[in-house]
Amino acid sequence: MMSWSARSSTPRMPLRSGDTVIGTLFGADRRVRHHTSEEIGLLAALADLAALAVEKAGLLDRTRAEVSELERDSARVRTRLTRMRHVSEAHGRIMNLVLAGGDLRSVAKAAADALDASVLIRDPGGRSLALVGEVPGLDEEAAEEAVEKASLDAHARRRPVLAADDTWVAPVIAGSEDLGGLVVHAAGGLTGEDERLLELAAQSVAFLLLMRRSTAVAEGPVRDELLDDLIADPPHAPQQIAQRAGRLGVDLRRPHVLVLARPEGGEQGRAVVWASSYAYRLSGLKTVQGGCIVLLLPGDDASAAARAVAAELSPLLGHPVSVASAGPGWSPDAVGRMHREAWRCLDAMSALGGTGSAASVRDLGFLGLLLSDDNDVDGFVESAIGPVLDYDAERFTDLTHTLEAYFASGGSPTNAAEALHVHPNTVSRRLERIGDLLGPEWQKPGQVLEVQLALRLQRTREALARGRVTPEPPRPPERGA
Repeated sequence: MMSWSARSSTPRMPLRSGDTVIGTLFGADRRVRHHTSEEIGLLAALADLAALAVEKAGLLDRTRAEVSELERDSARVRTRLTRMRHVSEAHGRIMNLVLAGGDLRSVAKAAADALDASVLIRDPGGRSLALVGEVPGLDEEAAEEAVEKASLDAHARRRPVLAADDTWVAPVIAGSEDLGGLVVHAAGGLTGEDERLLELAAQSVAFLLLMRRSTAVAEGPVRDELLDDLIADPPHAPQQIAQRAGRLGVDLRRPHVLVLARPEGGEQGRAVVWASSYAYRLSGLKTVQGGCIVLLLPGDDASAAARAVAAELSPLLGHPVSVASAGPGWSPDAVGRMHREAWRCLDAMSALGGTGSAASVRDLGFLGLLLSDDNDVDGFVESAIGPVLDYDAERFTDLTHTLEAYFASGGSPTNAAEALHVHPNTVSRRLERIGDLLGPEWQKPGQVLEVQLALRLQRTREALARGRVTPEPPRPPERGA
């Protein structure tokens, strides 16, 4: 029903949509007058048309909003489908690499390309197995602790976990067995699909590690037999052994070291399974003799090889492992010698109370010299006093003589100065220089003994060299003789 004000002559008509009032239509005139029924009817008709127009406009706005939302939903679905297709294709490429016999670095490279990130594959002990790109901060203690904590969380939850800004850790697991982890650094972060791809990549790495272990176990008897023949006494034909090693991917012309590992708490079966996988992973050989695992591994640092074996095997077994090593050797003939030296080193470690530790023949100092088959006097002297000998040779000094006088005087710089006919301050300065060359611990009992033994060996070699008589070449017979 229309209403108006007599003073303003302003008629008002409600705009209705059904029983709901959605607005008001106002009319106005410049002069005061009464409205006729026809004008009232016309205003009511205009109000109905206006109400219909407002209702249709609202309906159109709502329809447009719904269409826009549907378009956004469609775009999100298309984007998600694209990402899912990307995840599926990337996972397919990674699995094809695994099934084709690709190595860990190839798998890490494929995962890094798919995630546009840096990827690090680590073993259960935290050591790097493959790295593509650079994961910043891992050389810092705080960052490493954050990654280790995230790794524990990831294995507990069995899914990727954010370790720090843009750095994720995914567990590499097979059933309940911890095979390591993937550390991923993505500067732009990871989407939900990327997290799924990271999880699939970790599963692919686990599958590859299990395949390599299975291959190692399958080839185990053949590889064990080869190493048994290499350390046999007398050794087998070197040429045939080299050919057999080549078929197994072992190049005996490269430097190798021999490692003996003795589990001190039993569980040899588990240790043997690990050793088969470890040797296969490093392109080495493994066998078992006398309750010890024997490993022939490529490399020229026997000490580092022993520490690496102890660091990985001890946590796996949950108790200490005694590890001894010898080498390097560059031929099949050297394997037997390294094997004997490593056994003597292991026996010496046990006799010295070193059970559960890791050491090489060289680590035992002068004892290693006695245990070694080849009695590498040059190597021992070089390791003990080599920097001092080199310094004297390059600068025409006599630090070696000062050392001998110092030890002969019972470690007294004053008495050494009297023997050398120099001022005590001169001896003190020379001893400081020797400390710079040999290290701050050169006067500790263990190293002092080695330095003294090396000095005696050096002087003995020089005396023998001076006393050596060079035979003259035979004279040609005289004519007519």
